[in-house]
Amino acid sequence: MAISPRKLRSDVYCYSYQEDSKTPLVINVLASLIERNMARSKRIANNNSNKVCFSKSSRDTRIEIFDCCEMPDMTVESYLERIFRYTRAGPSVYVIAYVYIDRFCQNNPGFRINPTNVHRLLITTIMVASKYVEDMNYRNSYFARVGGLTTDELNKMELDFLFLMSFKLHVNVSVFESYCCHLEREVSIGGGYHIERTLRCAEEIKSRQNQHGRFNQIARVML
Repeated sequence: MAISPRKLRSDVYCYSYQEDSKTPLVINVLASLIERNMARSKRIANNNSNKVCFSKSSRDTRIEIFDCCEMPDMTVESYLERIFRYTRAGPSVYVIAYVYIDRFCQNNPGFRINPTNVHRLLITTIMVASKYVEDMNYRNSYFARVGGLTTDELNKMELDFLFLMSFKLHVNVSVFESYCCHLEREVSIGGGYHIERTLRCAEEIKSRQNQHGRFNQIARVML
């Protein structure tokens, strides 16, 4: 799905946070990358099936918190679209979530994204990213219902995720832009997608939301 520069700019700078706003392009891009990552991990696992590539005794058992007994009957893209449909998290949230996923995998070499853990990892990272980017958020209990989990499960995953990340959640503007470029480059090679390369950084989105909130407050006072 090739996106023209005019279409790209329109999606980025005229993105609507209304109830009828369309699904951000970054969701399709992120889903494609994650699915490719899982396919690559599966090939590596098959090639190393007869080799001891990682000692289970040295594997941090906390990363198993994302494993589920039964794989959800939902594709990665459908799951991301569901999260967006019910949370209306902006495009930058998904970019930040991708940054967190990358950091998490680097900090935990024994972790591999696969069909049994991808959904739980996504809902956790998106929820944490939303708390980082957005000024107002839904409660964990709401994110849990959206993700098909219990509140206790999501609370536990969030806590373990934060410790496994050593609470390193800050993403500065340069890192944010570099990941946008990385996503665009990788996906254009793999499938011809183009991500919103000039996505608003978290600070700009927060500023716009603050202005919108002040306007609503003034409107209520006038009424």
